[in-house]
Amino acid sequence: MKHVKTIDTIFRSDLHESDTEYDETMDAVTAAHIATYKADGCVVLRGVLPTDLVHSIAQGVEKNLVAPSEWSNDYTPKDSGGRFFDDYVSWKRIPEYGDAALGGVLPAIAGALMGTRTPRFFHEHVLVKEPGTSTPTPWHHDDPYYGIEGLNNVSLWIPLDPIPSSIALRCIRGSHRLPRRFIPNRFIDDSPYVADAHGFELFPSEEELESLGDTIVCDVEPGDVVAFHFRTLHSAPGTTAHPLRRRIVSFRYVGNDVRWATRPWKTSPPFESLGLNDGDELDNDRFPLIAL
Repeated sequence: MKHVKTIDTIFRSDLHESDTEYDETMDAVTAAHIATYKADGCVVLRGVLPTDLVHSIAQGVEKNLVAPSEWSNDYTPKDSGGRFFDDYVSWKRIPEYGDAALGGVLPAIAGALMGTRTPRFFHEHVLVKEPGTSTPTPWHHDDPYYGIEGLNNVSLWIPLDPIPSSIALRCIRGSHRLPRRFIPNRFIDDSPYVADAHGFELFPSEEELESLGDTIVCDVEPGDVVAFHFRTLHSAPGTTAHPLRRRIVSFRYVGNDVRWATRPWKTSPPFESLGLNDGDELDNDRFPLIAL
């Protein structure tokens, strides 16, 4: 895509590399972060996660790779040299995920960006690309994959390895404000879930994507967080020329405007309604409310 820009307006917290303890009362999210998130649908917060939290989440990923859930996927093509694995909703069985999701700095960051003292945890999503993975993460926005409606939300994309610009997450600036929603595509072959659906359209061409806004390239390090909106268009390249793993865990939160909704396709994650009807709040122990 043209007009690709690496993030150069960096918002850093007051946490320095020399600090040995992380004070969770520190204001990791500034007014500038919030303004950027609202305007761009994506903001990078540098150095806001303590090292022990990053290590703990990484330990959770290793457990997850050994014992994936029934909802896990392997998108590795037969001719690819590197594995592309994803899984989600393992926070109840992998304590490293649950502890990170429900306490400490992550819900505080989510609440600050959404402007709420009671963020609700939606789910976590793990994505691991081993060295030599040819499969990219195709352009998409997360909102249509989910069985929910609402605009107050945030995904906290947590890198567990250094992510240079060549394999970094890409977000189209301001795309969360578009009045358009796109039918989800399958990650394995980028084909649409359905050919037609009311209120949704087929995904635009690469040429049309170029006209929607500048592309933000989120090169990050462990300890950083990329926060983006569920409707922000984003993608990521494969790791064919990269010698290291690319391990990511996204922790997703919603605000009090979000309601249960039925989609004309199988959602991802494939949550069952379990008593929730369209228009209901997510008042269910699968989606815990967190008081900050």
